Amino acid sequence: MEAFEPIPPEWTTKAVHAHEFDCPSCHATSMEAQRVWINRRSPVYTENHRRKWQEFYECSQCSCVWWAWSSDRPPSQFADRQVPPRDDFPSSLDDLF
Repeated sequence: MEAFEPIPPEWTTKAVHAHEFDCPSCHATSMEAQRVWINRRSPVYTENHRRKWQEFYECSQCSCVWWAWSSDRPPSQFADRQVPPRDDFPSSLDDLF
């Protein structure tokens, strides 16, 4: 899998910075990319001590190569999902005793 290789692939050298988290040329989403590489070897630390990485994408629609900060990624549609309670799992420590 190329996304986590330690050395950047050759195709990333022509990347342009996307200020929105989509292809700057045709506005396709990162989910539509045909290739992805994440620069995890060089994180940048923000003022609140959080890490962010450069994420590189090659658009499958127009072949534009772009990058954006991981911190600019829009929230996931799965982030606020509620996990249904399990009937076989105690709801509190009191139920164990």
